[in-house]
Amino acid sequence: MGGENMPGITLKNGLISYYGNPAGYTEKEKAVVDSIFQNDELSTWLKNRSLTPQWTDGVMERLLAGEHPGCIETAAPLKNVRIWQLKPDVDIHMKFIPYEEMVRQFGNPSPEHYRIAYDGQLNTNDLETIYARCNVNHPPGYDGHSLSMSDIVELYDDSGSEFHYCDRFGFQKISFGEPEQTQTMGMSM
Repeated sequence: MGGENMPGITLKNGLISYYGNPAGYTEKEKAVVDSIFQNDELSTWLKNRSLTPQWTDGVMERLLAGEHPGCIETAAPLKNVRIWQLKPDVDIHMKFIPYEEMVRQFGNPSPEHYRIAYDGQLNTNDLETIYARCNVNHPPGYDGHSLSMSDIVELYDDSGSEFHYCDRFGFQKISFGEPEQTQTMGMSM
């Protein structure tokens, strides 16, 4: 019985392994664990390490795909990503131009000229990484051309949205279709 000291469950670099399978990862004091591994043995093991299990579908799949959600970069919770692209019928001169020129010729970008080419999670909030993903290897459900100048990347969660105009170099943070002044201004009259 040589295998006695081989524990079935290990935690290494924030990744929980259950009998050799990547089962989950830790986030501060909780453990996000694939629900297929939900059992007493694992629950007890987590409890002994004062980790609160959060049983979630699809975790093992994501870990096997080489994603390590528990890594440093998820210090901020991930936002969802929406890619906005100009509609086919807008003025051709609007397309693929730098932000300054857009504003000078057409005013601030407005949602009515755009359509949503993608809405989902890309496991990153880093604009350059999003740019690369939407340029080379389109995520499933992506319905548009490769990300390019004049496209808008929206990062959003429950607390609201940020919009980033894909500019000649990098991104320009913009307000996009948000009312310029807050709604409460007329109240104090």
